Amino acid sequence: MTTHPYSASARQTKKAAAEAVGIDEAYIGLMVESFYAHIRSDAMLGPIFNSRIKAWPEHLERMKQFWRSVLHNSGSFSGNPMLKHVAIPQIEAVEFNHWLALFEQTLADTAPSEAARDLILGRAHMIADSLLTGIRIHRDGLLPSRMKDVHHA
Repeated sequence: MTTHPYSASARQTKKAAAEAVGIDEAYIGLMVESFYAHIRSDAMLGPIFNSRIKAWPEHLERMKQFWRSVLHNSGSFSGNPMLKHVAIPQIEAVEFNHWLALFEQTLADTAPSEAARDLILGRAHMIADSLLTGIRIHRDGLLPSRMKDVHHA
């Protein structure tokens, strides 16, 4: 399958912008390895992850593919993160907020620049918000804040 020239150009532009602030493949690998080292030993999130992930090297490689897709628009990740997260009943806003705090600490410790930290953290917040919204919709139906929009439409 060939990539449309516009898509190829957009991917290259996004990758170049990320690399310009220090987000290259080596950094993405470091970020993922560092973050999941925190996760695995964390009192709140460690048990959730460790009970579900049996093959950590494979999971880490998938997460590197995911973040390369997010930050470089590489297209190297395929999958449905929503289904994986919906299947974990104990994940709620508290866990997502803790996940984000650990992620932010990882970036504070490892990010090659403030611009890199801001870019990655912004994407992480969007991903967490999207996953949490999807989980709530799946578990509870329409969100209460959206229900009033539906009734007034």
